Amino acid sequence: MSYANVEMKIVQWSEARRIIQNSTAWTQLLKGFSEMGELADATIKDDKEEIVDAVGDVMVCLVNYCAIQDIDLVSCMDAAYSQIKDRKGTLLPNGVFVKE
Repeated sequence: MSYANVEMKIVQWSEARRIIQNSTAWTQLLKGFSEMGELADATIKDDKEEIVDAVGDVMVCLVNYCAIQDIDLVSCMDAAYSQIKDRKGTLLPNGVFVKE
């Protein structure tokens, strides 16, 4: 299944539950931060099942955020890729990215 198909299913699910209509970009953003906290906790515990759940929850919040903003997540990812695709460099073991 493609990203776009999953995104549409999430939007339809959220609209059916009036999440898109009754939420705001701000509340979805805050919910996403909350879910990121759960992801951090699951990562610290190396709990793969909870990591998968938390990543999914973060993505649902991002899809809802984008729907409220009248943009789609796949287009955002494509725009980001277009900006980074020609960058050259490497990530050092200390976490610093060094551009060529």
